[in-house]
Amino acid sequence: GTCRKIYPYKASVGTDYITLGTHQKFYVLEGNSYNDVTPIRETATNAITFSATDGSTTITATDTDHGAVTGDFVTFSQAVSLGGNITATVLNQEYQIDSVPTANTYTFTATATANSSDTGNGGSGVDGAYQLNSGLDVYVQSTGWGAGTWGAGAWGSTSNLVSSNQLRLWSIDNFGDDTILNPRSGGIYYWDESAGGNTRAVNATSLGGASNVPTKTFQIMLSDVDKHVIAFGCNPIGSSNLDPLLVRFSDTESITDWTPTATNQAGGVQLSMGSTIVGALRTRQEILIWTDVGIVSMRFVGAPFVFSFNEVANGPSLISPNAAVNANNQVYFMDNGGFYTYAGSAQRLPCTVLDYVLSDLNQGQAFKVFGAVNNIANEIMWFYPSGDSLEVDKYVMYNYLEQVWSIGTTTDDFVRTAWDEAHILNNPIAASKNSSTNNNNYLFAHEVGHSNDGSDFTAYIESSDFDLDPDGEKYMAVNKIIPDIEFRDQQSTTDDVTITIKGRDYPLQDLSTLSTVSVTPDSTFTNTRARSRQCAIKVSNSSADYGWRLGDLRLDIRPDGKR
Repeated sequence: GTCRKIYPYKASVGTDYITLGTHQKFYVLEGNSYNDVTPIRETATNAITFSATDGSTTITATDTDHGAVTGDFVTFSQAVSLGGNITATVLNQEYQIDSVPTANTYTFTATATANSSDTGNGGSGVDGAYQLNSGLDVYVQSTGWGAGTWGAGAWGSTSNLVSSNQLRLWSIDNFGDDTILNPRSGGIYYWDESAGGNTRAVNATSLGGASNVPTKTFQIMLSDVDKHVIAFGCNPIGSSNLDPLLVRFSDTESITDWTPTATNQAGGVQLSMGSTIVGALRTRQEILIWTDVGIVSMRFVGAPFVFSFNEVANGPSLISPNAAVNANNQVYFMDNGGFYTYAGSAQRLPCTVLDYVLSDLNQGQAFKVFGAVNNIANEIMWFYPSGDSLEVDKYVMYNYLEQVWSIGTTTDDFVRTAWDEAHILNNPIAASKNSSTNNNNYLFAHEVGHSNDGSDFTAYIESSDFDLDPDGEKYMAVNKIIPDIEFRDQQSTTDDVTITIKGRDYPLQDLSTLSTVSVTPDSTFTNTRARSRQCAIKVSNSSADYGWRLGDLRLDIRPDGKR
């Protein structure tokens, strides 16, 4: 299935469906089809009128205090023709809001062009079902004049940062066969799987028996054994203001009962470490909560306290809410200054590419950093936006089995904005974003075959520079190369991998190609002519029907003169 632009989140894999959120909508994917189950924020009854301009597709809708923001979706019904090309059929459908000039008006692009006869207002009985406010596709560090993207709010708006004017990050979890979901700084929503894929999620406050359900929260999660719904950073009972250090939890196996009593296990605790909760991750036997200054361990202990909260690390935090992952019976996470592991205590992870990543990272969009696990290859990846890029365009990878780091650039063929290990499936799933080539807004099953969705793509690995002479002073010649390459799913003896030897004589020079070697399944060794002070090796191929694995390359290196 395809979706609109997707931003970092953890998807949820149910028994026979996948749920995922975009910065505008929430979807359920079943088989090869997907359903828009975005909650309805409100329904305006007999409240909307329209106006059109001759020769334009732009329609202005008027609805007092509509509460919509740019990018929202609204579905009109009961409208009548404006008198010309803008018929009832044109109006009575779903539209995305293009702009919000005032608190009482907004515009959208109709599917037809108005003419001089379109002078009506759509009638007196137009209804509008407004979907959940869209979030932004960029992170905003402050509020007020100049903050946010152009046109993100009404003229003169200086409201506090909320879910509709901040980067849209979803937290999603399973509740049995159903799904609970939360747009960061928004409410808690519930999707009932038994009601069918075309049924929209609803706010938990609207469910029968709802009692003091949080209306604003940073993140939600279902506890592992006791089945409490937990809200991290939320509004206290009796207040609509979000407390960034407050953790509240529902009664066991309940989405609706959040009022603490003597006969239930609902409750809450305000953390004393730091000033705000950044993110949380469920691990074996505990939940880790990162504040801006350290880590708190949350463990189920039963009545009367239900959960215990203990500070387990002071200093390490999270660079973003989704920068922590479970892998190899440990937690791996990234903070503003490095990479860490946690297995009862937080330990800094030595990283050979740390300076490159931190100096390359777009700190202003660091909330888009997200961690990904590929246990099939013993790898952990952190995807991040680099330089002045507003989108994720690079990654850093750690092989926890071999303790090796590597870096990479996510070209249009490999841009990922979200990832889920999807343990009950055969492969991890990941989302792509809008790009200038193919693969726009797809979900991918990773580690399947050797192609880019059935087509050729260039796969390569390239070393850093290395000195051919230990002192880096002498020139050396590479006269022979013995490849160690395993071909997988070999199709013929003409399958090939290209080894490129690059070199330079001085550190500030660009690398130039010195020798190129084609390796096939029958190759043994190849004589080469490569001479320089420093070298780098690149191994690559472009194919859709076979793979390869690189072992140890052996080079015949001998001293050479400067001329």
